[in-house]
Amino acid sequence: MKTVIFYQHNELRLGVKSGEKIIDVKAVAEDFPQMEHVPNSIEELISGGEQSKQALELLVNKVKLEAPYVFDEQSLHLGPCVPHPQKIICVGLNYKKHADECNMPYPETPILFSKFTNALAGHNDEIVLPQASKQVDYEAELVIVIGKEAKQVLEAEALSYVYGYCNGNDVSARDLQFVSTQWLLGKTSDGFCPIGPYLVSRDEIADPNDLSIKLTLNGEVRQHSNTSDMIFNCAEVISYISKHMTLYPGDMILTGTPEGVIMGNPEDSQQWLKSGDKITVSIEKLGSLTNVMREDEVSQE
Repeated sequence: MKTVIFYQHNELRLGVKSGEKIIDVKAVAEDFPQMEHVPNSIEELISGGEQSKQALELLVNKVKLEAPYVFDEQSLHLGPCVPHPQKIICVGLNYKKHADECNMPYPETPILFSKFTNALAGHNDEIVLPQASKQVDYEAELVIVIGKEAKQVLEAEALSYVYGYCNGNDVSARDLQFVSTQWLLGKTSDGFCPIGPYLVSRDEIADPNDLSIKLTLNGEVRQHSNTSDMIFNCAEVISYISKHMTLYPGDMILTGTPEGVIMGNPEDSQQWLKSGDKITVSIEKLGSLTNVMREDEVSQE
């Protein structure tokens, strides 16, 4: 199942993708009140487990793909596909070729840092370049969304704790990231964590550790790799994190980026992101996430 979050009547609504159409779950549920356990939000869908997912599948199967239940996908303003995670955990330096291009040794354990929810953005949202930075970079990433409480999880069982996956872009201000040993400052500016457009349930992804991942900048391919190049695969990352903190439904893990970031280029050829740059992250089976950079309007006054 592919779900989206979209803005309608000043609220965030849950939608289900069907072809090029998006089914408005709330509108359908109001006309089928006899249906039980139908989730009204992505949080209810994720935390409700298989029962909620099956109820939603039964509901959408009743719908004819016509108004008032259905919208053309291109007509909607999409929000982050998981708008209210408790935690956004990121893994740094987790692709071999990315570590190589940065001339850094492979880490012995996952390098973890975090973003906050102010960084979340949706498909086609503009991302504001912060006034405090002149070196903003992109990072295509596979995002894991946790489906049930996970604590002290074994690697062999880790993927069963996943609800699904989505595209992410770990936008990074390099001059702020490396101002100290703490990466946080360069990682969580407003809009620096676009995700989506879809949240894809794990049953549609046979192996998250073997997915093509690509990023284009203004149509030019800059990153093109496979999640098989990860140093710590998805199961290892989930297991490791769960031994240090409890993961809850809706928590997100950005699993690292492959080679091809701007920072990996020689210093004299680094051309940092600028206003108008269009970035698209595409991961096999997950669709494509596009965002455009723009200047901070305040800085132009």
